[in-house]
Amino acid sequence: MTRHTDSEAFAGDWFRVIKRSAKPRARLICFPHAGGAASFFQAWADLLPDDMDLAGVRYPGREDRFLDPPPVSMSDLADPVARACLTSGDVPLLFFGHSMGASVAYEVALRMQYRGGSQVTDLFVSGSAAPGRGSGSRDPLTMTDAEIREDVAELGGADANALADQELWELLIPSIRADYRLIGRYRAAFSARAPLDVPMVAYYGRGDADVDAASVAAWAEATSSTFAMRSFDGGHFYLKEQAPGLVADLLGRRAPSRA
Repeated sequence: MTRHTDSEAFAGDWFRVIKRSAKPRARLICFPHAGGAASFFQAWADLLPDDMDLAGVRYPGREDRFLDPPPVSMSDLADPVARACLTSGDVPLLFFGHSMGASVAYEVALRMQYRGGSQVTDLFVSGSAAPGRGSGSRDPLTMTDAEIREDVAELGGADANALADQELWELLIPSIRADYRLIGRYRAAFSARAPLDVPMVAYYGRGDADVDAASVAAWAEATSSTFAMRSFDGGHFYLKEQAPGLVADLLGRRAPSRA
């Protein structure tokens, strides 16, 4: 099989190339959390083998797409990302999505499967209950800006650093609010369509107040292929401290027949 090796083909509007390989055997595409951006995964570049590309999905409304309107619905986000992946060459793709990004990665992989794309070899979801199984006490659709700010602080993500700077927070809140509403409106109907035929691994932090083992295990319903799960020490953003172990585990679980 002739593999496309031009990283620019998967850059453009939707992907930030974080690590580029001359002849990639695989490409890891990372989907950020609500309010997050592609740069969140910058540190992962040093954790991957030389023959693997790394890219982050560039959500509209932040970083170098700050002036682009944020997506209103899951389809607004997943549809164009799926199209971009389908035209990015034939290098095998591994998807990793954290929190909101887990659902986005799943929806993109599902759309690619429906359209005949076979590049996605593995789906790794993180910090997320399966759609419809969330245990959070707040409804993202009704949360005020102040409540969103409190939630960001409690979760401890990269965006929490902006809390001390009122002007910076006011710049960030539109995209964060839009993401909260997107995930609040999102409904995945696993039973209404064929499951994803891709091996799936689900990760979570044992101290995460919004997910538990049962809600994470429910991701098994979303795939007709193999499913596994693993927990790490830490809260919702366990992956900031646990990145080396998480990436090593991810690489070790790649589908053997497609690696």
